[in-house]
Amino acid sequence: MADKAPKGTVKDILRFLSAYKIRLAASVFCSAVNAGLSLYIPLLFGQSIDLILGPGRVDFSSIKQKLILSAALIILSAAGAYVAAYENNKIISTLTRDIRNSAFKKLQVLPLSYLDNHPSGDTISRIINDVDRFSDGMLLGFTQFFSGIITIIGTLILLFIINWRVALTVLLLTPVSLIAARFIAGSSYKYFKNQAEINGKLTALTEEDIGSLKTLKAFSQEKREQEKFKKINLLLKGASLKAIFISSVTNPATRFVNALVYAAAALTGAFSVLGGTLSVGLLTSVLGYANQYTKPFNEISSVLAELQNSLSCAARVIELLNEKEEKPDAQNAVTIKKADGNIEIENIAFSYDKTKDFIKNFSLSVKKGQKVAIVGTTGCGKTTIINLLMRFYDVDSGRITLDGVDITDIKKSSLRENIGMVLQDTWLKNASVKENLLEGNKNATYEQMVSAAKRTHAHSFINRLAQKYDTVLGEDGGQISQGQKQLLCITRAMLSDPNILILDEATSSIDLATEIKVQRAFDELTKGRTCFIVAHRLSTVMNCDIIAVMDNGRIIESGTHKELLEKNGVYTKLWKS
Repeated sequence: MADKAPKGTVKDILRFLSAYKIRLAASVFCSAVNAGLSLYIPLLFGQSIDLILGPGRVDFSSIKQKLILSAALIILSAAGAYVAAYENNKIISTLTRDIRNSAFKKLQVLPLSYLDNHPSGDTISRIINDVDRFSDGMLLGFTQFFSGIITIIGTLILLFIINWRVALTVLLLTPVSLIAARFIAGSSYKYFKNQAEINGKLTALTEEDIGSLKTLKAFSQEKREQEKFKKINLLLKGASLKAIFISSVTNPATRFVNALVYAAAALTGAFSVLGGTLSVGLLTSVLGYANQYTKPFNEISSVLAELQNSLSCAARVIELLNEKEEKPDAQNAVTIKKADGNIEIENIAFSYDKTKDFIKNFSLSVKKGQKVAIVGTTGCGKTTIINLLMRFYDVDSGRITLDGVDITDIKKSSLRENIGMVLQDTWLKNASVKENLLEGNKNATYEQMVSAAKRTHAHSFINRLAQKYDTVLGEDGGQISQGQKQLLCITRAMLSDPNILILDEATSSIDLATEIKVQRAFDELTKGRTCFIVAHRLSTVMNCDIIAVMDNGRIIESGTHKELLEKNGVYTKLWKS
């Protein structure tokens, strides 16, 4: 496990902060004012004490002036601290917003391969938890670190001005504080990094289990998942304890050093008073400065531990932001307003793992208006072909053309707008039925929406909902059945009215009676349109113009339903089974 942040992390952080340089400068300036004025106040108190010379020999007028000046400086110092805190909070909230926006925007352009290879819960943890810890700790740590450095340098200068012996004593003990701070900072990064990674795993497991709770209960896997959660939670406890312990060592270690410095300064100062080189009043100032000198080391040590935590979280966020994006559109990419639907798949090859072959030597010619079924056993590559058609992935070799144009020369947005898609896995957002349906066509009228719903036989169940088309469904469809969710997704595709349709197990969650009705609607919808149908239930593909039987990434048979049965090959075995 790395003990340091990846190279370039600090540079990326500074790039983030550069957008707020004016506010940051204001925060640093006000922190400097606060620190500088705080340093001058003990000197005024010491001088005031020296004005008390003995009974009847007190310069009340001068003391009054110094106390008034001290009060004014205290107010200015507090104002500086207030403005610095205000600017810090403003920067933190804005920085958090901007980084989250950048991270979410990045998600939209990441290739599917990233999402396939990274748990969604860990990605969520980076955008929510890690961004919070990074922005809070980094900025507060930076300003405290800066004000601490000013305090240390300013205190040393004033100590040398007042009494060089005390200043030299304090300076000689400084390495002890530096060694303590270095040890804590050097040890804490790896523990905080480990804590953030395990926290991401715990978030991923929680998100996964909530999403599949019905399945877990159906298979009575609650105890197993509880054990997995306990195991990761226990690891998080251990990692957190180590991180907290190493950061907690800061306070007692620096307090011990503080006591040493204060005792040495007091002893040296006392001898200087006896030797007549230091007044009693200035001795109190010196002791105040000795106390102030050591406090920043205490704060800086704590800040360094917090900075390491922020750094580890920043590294995870930056890793996401620096991920390679989806291949952009070609510079001369074209926009297609309404595709005819002629598709040629020419000897393509593709694999998710580039060390192993998967799709190879795959060719298929589909003319406008043809219905093509892709069938085969699980894992043969049916859905992969759909992913390649939609350019969720790009082919490794060969090419796919739409109306004679290579799809890599078509803008992705334009390509996908020309293809309607209904998947086995339904996607509905937390919104009304109407809003979900209009995802297919934002400009559709209410009458067009109802017409599409009637054709898919969704209208009757929508009318039974409490608010009909204005009923809010809740997360992922919430209150309706899986079959009803599927009907809404089919209606949404119908409403988009594309010339190319992809139906990937589109009727898998619908009862047989409804499926027959929906199939009729599909038959009407697909007239004159190119249609790709991925199906396990072969009864849904009998009327297709081409049935391509896949196995291990290749087409091993193709033809109509009748032709394939006459061949008495793999399709016949699938049909009989």
